[in-house]
Amino acid sequence: MVKSFMIETSARHVHLSKEAVEILFGKNYKLTLKKDLSQPGQYACNEKVDIVGLKSTIKNVSIIGPERSYVQVEVSLTDARKLGLTPPIRESGDLKHSAGCTLIGPKGSLEIKEGLIISKRHLHAKPTDAEKLNVKNGEIIWVKIENPERTTIFGDVVVRISPDYSLAMHIDTDEANAANCSLQSQGEIIKI
Repeated sequence: MVKSFMIETSARHVHLSKEAVEILFGKNYKLTLKKDLSQPGQYACNEKVDIVGLKSTIKNVSIIGPERSYVQVEVSLTDARKLGLTPPIRESGDLKHSAGCTLIGPKGSLEIKEGLIISKRHLHAKPTDAEKLNVKNGEIIWVKIENPERTTIFGDVVVRISPDYSLAMHIDTDEANAANCSLQSQGEIIKI
């Protein structure tokens, strides 16, 4: 029976639409694969962009492929403060009335009015894994990450279920640092 699952740190990154790729990298440009990620079909690209806020710029931010139908920029709270912006904590794709920023590529820049978020911590699961863990899509759970120096319990973890997912919890760099996570960190659902 599935009891624990991998904890993955999701660093700042950008998802781009086809139109955004062409604005930032040139007409008919195609993003190139650097490495596959743990979620099937998702990959880090060789290409990078800069995120420009009111106070500063974060350079060389990773792009995650494949292209989407919208532009989404995911940062940590620390990144947001550095940029001088106040994005909401949201689930991926929930971009209405989120924050804006400017993206800079080698061939152009793109100002987005909304699309900048701090990603809500979440657990990816296939339906079979969700059944074993006794969780439902959209459910909010608590997850314990145990280690000798900093055992941490994260609340407000949203469950996301799809046959296309691989079992893993995603947290941002601020959360991973707070919990002293490593590549081997495991999480376990707890009842409060």
